Amino acid sequence: MASTPDQTSASFTERQQAVLDAVLALMVEEGGDVTMTAVARRASCSKESLYKWFGDRDGLLSATVRWQASKVRAGNYDRTRLDVSALRESLIRFAANWLGVISSPTSIALNRFAIAQAGARDSKLGAIMLANGRFAIGERLKPLLEAGREAGLIAVDDTETAFRSFLGLVGRDVQIRLLLGDDRLALSAAEIERDAARATDQFLTLYGTGASRPARPDA
Repeated sequence: MASTPDQTSASFTERQQAVLDAVLALMVEEGGDVTMTAVARRASCSKESLYKWFGDRDGLLSATVRWQASKVRAGNYDRTRLDVSALRESLIRFAANWLGVISSPTSIALNRFAIAQAGARDSKLGAIMLANGRFAIGERLKPLLEAGREAGLIAVDDTETAFRSFLGLVGRDVQIRLLLGDDRLALSAAEIERDAARATDQFLTLYGTGASRPARPDA
């Protein structure tokens, strides 16, 4: 069975997507904290529509995180015919998508706000970010890792551990440096693509079987 595209974008209408983009834009401009009134004004819609579509403010934030995280996905592949080339390309696409998302001003603002709110007892944003961001992204890549294992291309006992290793190789210290405002770090599209390929080859060196391990430069 071929991989299926992420369904998050399909669950929102174009009008709702425009509202979620407005939330992300406000977060960049205002440092994260947004109100239903401000969103309604920016998106040129009524607060009643916001409550109808998303429930309350937590529902709106949850949808916003899901919308942002939906941009991270593995490439298309046929699970029944997965080979080394398709596995590597799909991992690279996932890595490049993730690096592109976490390095965007919208994700930086969203993560900074979630961290700032983490100590507040009544804040649910941290749980929302974990459930609809990191954990949802993990569940999106694990089927590819499982397919690679079934095809004999990677040797992993636990896909969660493998996913965390892959994310570590891709992300390195990039996200923390961005969150702390390191303006020396600017990722171009070419740099993201190169880093995604490097991390994928490192991952396959660690977990790949003989059929999928990259050849060493001196081989």
